[in-house]
Amino acid sequence: MNLTAAELGKEYIVRAIETDDEELNAFLFSLGCYSGEPITVISRRRGGCTVSIKDGRYNIDNQLAAAILI
Repeated sequence: MNLTAAELGKEYIVRAIETDDEELNAFLFSLGCYSGEPITVISRRRGGCTVSIKDGRYNIDNQLAAAILI
């Protein structure tokens, strides 16, 4: 299951990042989004969602959310 199917407010553990783009992997790693870390979807909009990773909140688009497996 990826982040686009996550329930709002429920904490999940990131299982993997499914992408071949090294720049995207580096970006997610800099946010603290990597395997074994908790992530929570706070809200959803048409173009993406707001997630909580560690102590930060970030807006990510649906393409990025689809690459995060939980």
